[in-house]
Amino acid sequence: MEHFSTRRTTAWPRSFFLCSSVLVLMLFPSPANSQSSCDLGDLKALEGFSKGLDGGGISGWAFPNATSDTASCCAWAGVTCDGSGRVVGLDLHGRRLWGEMSPSLAQLDQLQSLNLSDNSFRGAVPEPLFQFKRLQQLDLSLNELAGTLPDNMSLPSIELFNISFNNFVGSHPTLHGSEQLVVFDAGYNSFTGQIDPSICESSGAIRVLRFSSNLFTGNFPAGFGNCTQLEELYVDINSISGRLPDDLFRLPSLKKLSLEENQLSRRMSPRFENLSSLARLDISFNSFYGYIPNVFGSLRKLEFFSAQSNTFRGPLPSSLCHSPSLKMLYLRNNSLNGEINLNCSEMTQLSSLDLGMNKFIGTIDSLTDCHNLRSLNLATNNLSGEIPAGFRKLQLLTYLSLSNNSFTNVPSALSVLQDCQSLTSLVLTKNFHDGKALPMTGIHGFHNIQVFVIANSHLSGSVPPWVANFTMLKVLDLSWNQLVGNIPAWVGDLEFLIYLDLSNNSLTGGFPESLSSMKGLVTRNIQQQSTETDYFPFFIKRNKTSKGLQYNQVISFPPSLILSHNNLTGPILLGFGSLKNLHVLDLSNNHICGVIPVDLSGMSSLESLDLSHNNLTGGIPSSLTKLNFLSSFSVAYNNLNGIIPSGGQFSTFSNSSYEGNPKLCGARLGLSPCHSIPAPTMVATNKRKNKGIIFGIAIGIALGAAFILSIVSHGLRCRCVRVGQRFGDFLGRCETVFSITQYRGGGHSPAGRVLCLC
Repeated sequence: MEHFSTRRTTAWPRSFFLCSSVLVLMLFPSPANSQSSCDLGDLKALEGFSKGLDGGGISGWAFPNATSDTASCCAWAGVTCDGSGRVVGLDLHGRRLWGEMSPSLAQLDQLQSLNLSDNSFRGAVPEPLFQFKRLQQLDLSLNELAGTLPDNMSLPSIELFNISFNNFVGSHPTLHGSEQLVVFDAGYNSFTGQIDPSICESSGAIRVLRFSSNLFTGNFPAGFGNCTQLEELYVDINSISGRLPDDLFRLPSLKKLSLEENQLSRRMSPRFENLSSLARLDISFNSFYGYIPNVFGSLRKLEFFSAQSNTFRGPLPSSLCHSPSLKMLYLRNNSLNGEINLNCSEMTQLSSLDLGMNKFIGTIDSLTDCHNLRSLNLATNNLSGEIPAGFRKLQLLTYLSLSNNSFTNVPSALSVLQDCQSLTSLVLTKNFHDGKALPMTGIHGFHNIQVFVIANSHLSGSVPPWVANFTMLKVLDLSWNQLVGNIPAWVGDLEFLIYLDLSNNSLTGGFPESLSSMKGLVTRNIQQQSTETDYFPFFIKRNKTSKGLQYNQVISFPPSLILSHNNLTGPILLGFGSLKNLHVLDLSNNHICGVIPVDLSGMSSLESLDLSHNNLTGGIPSSLTKLNFLSSFSVAYNNLNGIIPSGGQFSTFSNSSYEGNPKLCGARLGLSPCHSIPAPTMVATNKRKNKGIIFGIAIGIALGAAFILSIVSHGLRCRCVRVGQRFGDFLGRCETVFSITQYRGGGHSPAGRVLCLC
């Protein structure tokens, strides 16, 4: 089953809130700087703060010493003074400072603005900071501060209070008597207990409240209705349960409401229509059920609506299908049904649409007029018919997933979609079961395609030659089809290709040499630009243990060559060792022969290597223990012999990695000890060397026989001259000839050479 999450990673909101902090600080300008002499007490406080940091203090701050007894701290970067020389502003955000926050900072009792965000401060915050009477702006976000906050925080002048992205614990922080508070942000910490809305009783000016990503529990509390000026409320990514209180719908100024990733239940209230200023509403990943109410006619400013991963059912509400301001609509993973009947002539702003994993039926003809669509996911529904010819008009479309439906006529679909000039990602997996083969000609578009996936669609024919023209291609997946023929050599010439999956087909022949020189795997240089498609799943891929494996962005694909379950023959390419950025190599379930090349140890980024169920011979090269990132390894069911390497990651692999090779031995439970099995014959690294060994042995036997025959027949005494060893030893030590022949392939020469004169 597919699973798609819009849960934001830390990296995204950190950068987002940095921008937000800058915008908020613009609303609250700092006091004008003065060039007055610095107050001596404040100077000492700054000196103590600076010297308390790790790394040698703050660059550009010059304190008095034996030769200089004065310092004008008011001129230092980040310091703001008033007319009397008192420090009233300290802005050191993003200065790469680290260490504990010195208590001397609390001596700056005239501070009006303190911004230490985006550094690496750790430990507790000096409690006196939370008692400053003049402090208007306090931003400690994006640090590593920890501990609990005092219960008696009293900041009567505070307007901006931001402690987000730290490690604070304890109960909900409470500010007393903060009547001028506008922004309160305690998100991305580890606060526990219930959210306390009493902050709304202290200040009627609050516009932004953020409690995101903490450990809050209990029912959603009543009381936020007292924040009559509230514009943004974020309680996402917690464990809040129950129903939404009635007073939440008495906030006429509310523009953004984020409730996602909680345990909220009940039906979606029809009172949402009272929130007429809403521009963003996110209730995804909860337990809402029933029908989506027909309230969107009153939400004329709504631009973003996400209700994915709930249990909504029924058709799309008619007012939602006519929302003129809506730009992003995410309803994935529910039980919605009926036809997709969006009125795109009215929904002119719609750019991202995700209706995947529902029960929609019928065709998708209504979407041909959504000319501003950039991202479209309709995967895993019951849609049918052909891809409408009108999709050619979607010239802004960059991402399209129609997988797991019942669309037909793959030649027609590709003919239409190749004209979508902006298309970079196309996923058509598990469709086209009408028996039509991939077209071999007639496809000349897809000039910007980066991800091309048509897996598990019963497609026949060979790998289509027009894919060679996809010069920007990074991901190619044609797995689980019925493709025949060889792997084309041009696959290795695709400059940016990092992910190739042709598994579970009927491909034959050997590996083209070009696979060992793929530029995207030798020197990876893949850049990912942030777009609206970042939250879309690229494709849902079947594997051995599950029906789904998700990758969200091109950059998140592990560089892979997956060619398993075919009829491929021949040896493993020695050049595979040059693919230093390859993470996954799966050649299992083929008819590959020869030895495992020692050179595979050059794949220094390799995490998974599967060579099982083939006809490989020889030993397991000990050089593979150099693969420090290897976490999955299997050579099961081959004809391997010798000692299993020890050390490195090989100490973590189970016996199942080696089963089906009775001649392998090793000091591990369940395997034969190596002293009971004859040592394996030395194996050359390629067929040419094998032939050389056989030829050398034959020459040795022939020379010996000729020598004996000459003595018996002619009674002649031959005089043998030794160079490096006695010729008489030659007859008793054939391995010398063996070694001479073997070293023909390179390496050190044997200790001596034989010259025979008769």
